[in-house]
Amino acid sequence: MVMKNNSVISQEEKKGSAAFQVFGFTNKIRRLSAHLELHKKDYSSQRGLRKILGKRQRLMAYFSKKNRVRYKELISQLNIREIKR
Repeated sequence: MVMKNNSVISQEEKKGSAAFQVFGFTNKIRRLSAHLELHKKDYSSQRGLRKILGKRQRLMAYFSKKNRVRYKELISQLNIREIKR
């Protein structure tokens, strides 16, 4: 379920960009979610998932303020919901 880097992030965007970081966090979230479906009582992984979700949420809030058009493109490509305001 991990997406290739080229389809979502353009070549100009570097590894430190907000879009690239959201992409990385989304991949981690999907991996951890799949892991937790098998291991329901892995509480340390649940905590890690919640921490990554919070980081992605804060980063997406920043990114939506900085570049709203690119933010809309990114959430549609990654198939994630828009942040609450």
